[in-house]
Parts: sequence; structure tokens; C-alpha cells
Amino acid sequence: MAKKQIRLNAFNMNCVGHINHGLWTHPRDTSTQYKTLSYWTELAKLLERGLFDGLFLADIVGVYDVYGGGIELTARESIQLPVNDPLLLVSAMASHTTHLGFGVTANLTYEHPYLLARRFSTLDHLTGGRIGWNIVTGYLDSAARAMGLTAQHEHDRRYDQADEYLSVLYQLWEGSWEDDAVIADRLGRVYARPDKVHKVRHHGAFYDVEGYHLSEPSSQRTPLLYQAGSSERGVNFAGQHAECVFIGGQDIQAVRHQVDRTRASAVAAGRTPDAIKVFMGLSVIVAPTEAEAREKHADYLRYANPEAGLAHFSSSTGIDFAGYGLDEPIRYQKTNAIESVVKAFTGKDSGWTKRRLLEQHALGSRYPLIVGSPSQVADALEQWVDETGLDGFNLTRIVTPESYTDFIDLVIPELQTRGRYKTAYEPGTLREKLFAQGARLPPDHAGTHWRNLTHQASQTPRQTAI
Repeated sequence: MAKKQIRLNAFNMNCVGHINHGLWTHPRDTSTQYKTLSYWTELAKLLERGLFDGLFLADIVGVYDVYGGGIELTARESIQLPVNDPLLLVSAMASHTTHLGFGVTANLTYEHPYLLARRFSTLDHLTGGRIGWNIVTGYLDSAARAMGLTAQHEHDRRYDQADEYLSVLYQLWEGSWEDDAVIADRLGRVYARPDKVHKVRHHGAFYDVEGYHLSEPSSQRTPLLYQAGSSERGVNFAGQHAECVFIGGQDIQAVRHQVDRTRASAVAAGRTPDAIKVFMGLSVIVAPTEAEAREKHADYLRYANPEAGLAHFSSSTGIDFAGYGLDEPIRYQKTNAIESVVKAFTGKDSGWTKRRLLEQHALGSRYPLIVGSPSQVADALEQWVDETGLDGFNLTRIVTPESYTDFIDLVIPELQTRGRYKTAYEPGTLREKLFAQGARLPPDHAGTHWRNLTHQASQTPRQTAI
């Protein structure tokens, strides 16, 4: 039986400090150059050399202002502030690569579906079908206030809105233009056949949309759909919509549980259990020998800022950890932040204190960390995949671009030797590369419901969410 191939995304963000906070001060780190196109195009070429499946770009709307009730530490340590728009990077990176995929975060709460549909269709055209969308509803009250709200919507209501949002997008991406609408007939002076382009009429609880999709069909039509969320509502949403899910975890058993829940959610939605690829966030420090890797880890620790990592975590939970004593238990609080994280780290039985959280954030983040030689790192990656059912990893940057260069030069060849990593890219779009089942959404996906409604879409006065 062939060994399961390990999938890899580079996890990044259009900012200085992303996950491992404080490391921007390391003398070999170049993340302060994030404002230049060359920083991103060189990264894209590096990742394609390493045969990475994609570059996964996170994003936030708002700032981390929960810790200490302000942005003093956030600004000083550049904790995802400043942060620039990730979508604007993609065209430049795509022009310097041929195969690398791009999973880009866009917050649906503050983006109207009609315009977001065009933005992703445009990128799908310009990348030759290599674009994916990481669907997020947001978790920062600072974002809601900046966008004119007093606070963000309640957790489950955000997912209700997301369901309807996707319904609108599927109508635009899958149903508005038929495959043979564009004929580009110069002699007949017909670029697109009007009878093959249909108006979407959607009137729902959150959105009223009446119009034609502004873009002609792209290679994938619907971009590859990423999603992260471990709450019950989030997992159900993933089962309905996601093709790739990003999870966090600290141990084998907990990650195995999350993977099983995700696959079960796909089955409950009428899809196959392998319809979703599951990626876990991970940090790696590798060197030719274990001793050298340990030495590099010790070097990195001198520049990391655990408190900055805790400030980031405060906004993830909506809890101000600055107000806690070092050994005071973290109390449960009802917040509208990331629900699954709040439940995991609070309450009298959780055992978490501020001291323990700071220890966990020693490298500036709470992501699992592997330190070792190439063979040791490969052993650990194989164990995660084989014992949890994971498909792959979102690999963080610690020192940029050193973290990715080390991994590509040392770990990738080891994985290839073991038959656990590709030696060349498959042809086709991002969806084809990951699933080998065609460029467009598979027949059992909810979005395909709208493909057979192209004629009805121009005749039916009301469309409701799926």
C-alpha cells in the first residue's frame, strides 16, 4: 500500500510579526521588508522550489487590543500590526511561479459577496486556477468597531450569515454564466451570448443581490475553499463548504479527534470523508544534526517574546491575560472570539495559568514545535500524519526566509527519499493538484446545486440560502 503523501502550505501574513512573535528582531530575519514586492516574489519562488502546495496567507481586520486594554505591546512588537492587504500580493507572485497555489484570507463579514466574487474570479484567471479562499467570519471586536458596529455579531449568527454568503457566491460563480457563454466570435461581433448569461436574484436574511456575475467563468469557477473553525457550528460549516480545513492542536489524541470530527461532518453533508484535506499549524527548527538544531532553537529563544505571543492569544480568546497573576487559574468568560479556544484554555478544570501560558509561548507562539535533524523532523511529521489522519501542515515562519530555506534544503529530500513527498508537481489547477478530480467543485459539493439552475436563475424572483 502506497504511503500517504504529506501536503505542505507555507503559513504567512502580509505583516512583520505573524505567529512566532519577537523573531523579527533576529539579525537574519527579513520580515520588515514585507512592504516590497521582491520579498514576496522571492518567497514564492523559494516555495515552488520546495514543491509546496501553497502559500497560505492569513489576515485580520482590526487590531489586537484586548491585552492590557490597548495596543502598546501590539505596536511595539508588531503583533500583526501593521498588516497590509494579502490579495494584492497574489498577481505578482503568480507571475514568478507556475504551480504554487495561493490560499488567501478574506473576511466575509466586511466584504460584500458581489464584489468579492469578482475579486476571486479575477485572481483565478490571472493565476491560471491557483487561487483559494480562506473563509473567515472574524473574531475581533476591534474590527467590528472599525467597520461601524458596536461589537461583532454573536458566534453562531456569524456562521448563519456565512452560509447565506456562500449561497450568493455559488450562484454567481457557478450559475450566472454557462460554460459556453463566451464564444469570442469576431466576425459575428459576439463576445458572450446574452442568453447564456443569467441574472442572480437573491433575497435573504442578510443579503439582497440582483445582478449578473461580472466575470466570465474561470478555470476553477469557485476558488478552492479553505476554512478554520473547531466549534460545533464551525465544523458543521466545514462539512458543508470546506475543501481544506486548518486546525490547531498540541497532542496526537486531540488532533485525531478534530480530524475525525471534520471528516464526519463531510459525510453528514453527503460528501466523502476524504473530500476535505486537513492541515495543522506547525513550527519546525531543523539543522544537519540534532545538536545544531538545538543550538539554533536556543538562539531563536533569545529573540522571541512570550508576552507578545500571549497578547496575540488574548485577542484570540477575548480574555485580557494582562490582568491575571502568574499562578491564577484562567477563568471561563463568554466571549465572541474563537469559541473552541476559549473552552479549551479556561475553566476550573483546564489547569491553565498565565505562567503556564507564557511557558507555552516561549517561542512567541503556542504552535507545536519540532526541533531536530532532518530524519528526526521527518519521523515526527510522519507520526503526526499516520496517527491522526492529517493530510499535511501549515508551516510557520520563525526566521524569514531561513525557516523555509532550511526545511526545503534539509527536510524535503528526506521526505522524498521515504516516499512521503512529491518529486514534481501534478499538472492543472490548485484543486486538481490537491484532489486529482477535476478543476471545479466535485458533484457532491453544495455549491454545485446552482449549476443546474442557470435558466431558473433568471426567472425565479427569490432565492434563499442553502
